[in-house]
Amino acid sequence: MTNSVGMRQWFDNPAKEVLSGLVVAFAMIPEAIAFSGIAHVDPQVGLFGAFCLSVTIAFVGGRTAMITSATGSTALLMTSLVASGNARGLELGVEGLGLQYLLVAGILTGVLQILWGYLRLAHQMRFVPQGVLSGFVNALALLIFQAQLPQLGINLQFGEHGEHGGQAVLATAQIPTVGLLVVLGLVIIYGLPRLTRLIPSQLVAIVVLTIISINLNLDIPTVKSLGQLPGNLPIPSLPFGALADGKVPFSLATLGIVLPTALSISLVGLMETFLTQDILDDKTDTTSNKNREAQGQGIANLVSSLFGGMAGCALVGQSVMNIDNGGRGRFSTLFSGVSLMAMILLARGWVQQIPMAALVAVMISIAVSTADINGLRAIGRIPKSDTAVMVMTFAVTMLTTPHNLALGVLAGVALAALLFSRKVAKVIKVDVEDIAPDHRRYRVTGQLFFVSKVYFLQGFDVHQHPPRITIDLSNLHIWDQTGVAALNQLTRKLERGGSEVTVEGLNPESLDLLKRIGSQPEAAHG
Repeated sequence: MTNSVGMRQWFDNPAKEVLSGLVVAFAMIPEAIAFSGIAHVDPQVGLFGAFCLSVTIAFVGGRTAMITSATGSTALLMTSLVASGNARGLELGVEGLGLQYLLVAGILTGVLQILWGYLRLAHQMRFVPQGVLSGFVNALALLIFQAQLPQLGINLQFGEHGEHGGQAVLATAQIPTVGLLVVLGLVIIYGLPRLTRLIPSQLVAIVVLTIISINLNLDIPTVKSLGQLPGNLPIPSLPFGALADGKVPFSLATLGIVLPTALSISLVGLMETFLTQDILDDKTDTTSNKNREAQGQGIANLVSSLFGGMAGCALVGQSVMNIDNGGRGRFSTLFSGVSLMAMILLARGWVQQIPMAALVAVMISIAVSTADINGLRAIGRIPKSDTAVMVMTFAVTMLTTPHNLALGVLAGVALAALLFSRKVAKVIKVDVEDIAPDHRRYRVTGQLFFVSKVYFLQGFDVHQHPPRITIDLSNLHIWDQTGVAALNQLTRKLERGGSEVTVEGLNPESLDLLKRIGSQPEAAHG
């Protein structure tokens, strides 16, 4: 039975799996190259990453037919590490050290993601609210778009070698031509699907703009301007070693340099992967193992980094494309990676001539599709607290240096938890009843914890002291030390005023908490 299920995961419909994998590979090539530009590394780093990630995840992933590759969210997190690594290398007289630090970060990312899988991090991701996800994807969309501006001649700041952060330099005279090509590319990308969806419109835009650039002999930046394309299959090697060999030392200092980036990539990558997994589960009416997927992503990033490729995560667009084209099994994922590398090796000369304007058009379309447009339109209708969480996530991501998507998510989750706590705190209710001239009863309903303490205490009149006071907590749950302290504080005040206080109705969990923390025994009976 197990073998039968395994075979269906691979070869349920081979013809559709091959066709879908081939179409996805066409769409992955320009993105992998463009994401390399965002990370400020050679195109071959992104292509090697796309190849290794796709092939590896096909065997070890927890969700069939999902496409893993170099992505914009992870590439954006690499920019600062590559730049600082290159700067450190120049100080030491070693070129290209930024890439080596990036590969070390990729290895550490893989180790962390395997750890997150064993720690069942996926279960914690269920508590990430929609406002955080909306802020996350909107920040990601803006960052992807912002990364294209230098290629359009906007706010260029040239370095010592006439480069802009590892991207192709755009001369002033080239700006109008590049701008027109980008507009034409966007027209094709958004216009062609109205006529036919048999061929990916992004691929058509790249082919058309490349033909125009070659035939008109346009003097504009091309993929070749970014750096080296692979001429052969990747070869495994360790980024650790002697500086004289262009490697980074295996030391705690290196770990300290790459850890923040690796931690961010591991968390942001898994968040985007789990989001993609949910989308595919919904589209196919199936379930998949997120913790296994986390471990699989870790293994894939380890393999990719050891073979000189970028770390990455699941791609939403390509994964949906694979499902829509009939891909359902692991073979479509495997074939997408294999065919991508085959096309690069066989058509290397042609790929080098693709104008950067074509990739800019593709990346702008990706930025638009990434943004949560529906969420932005609904701002006037959704609760203000959800809007605040979305804005917090977006703002922290955009205002931190470098733009830290992981920190933005953490800030959004923290604000969401705080706002939710305030809502729950206000639900607490205290009813007062004088059941006899000398006996007052308080009935408390709700949740008692650090946020609701104030509302709890406000429900009691500590200035009047009838001989007997009963506090009925049958409909109350005490959650933390602050709640215990609030109850103790209240009973002490009432008893000092001369009242005999009885606390009754505590549920077993609350009563156990009071006893463990050290509540007054006379106030905890009933």
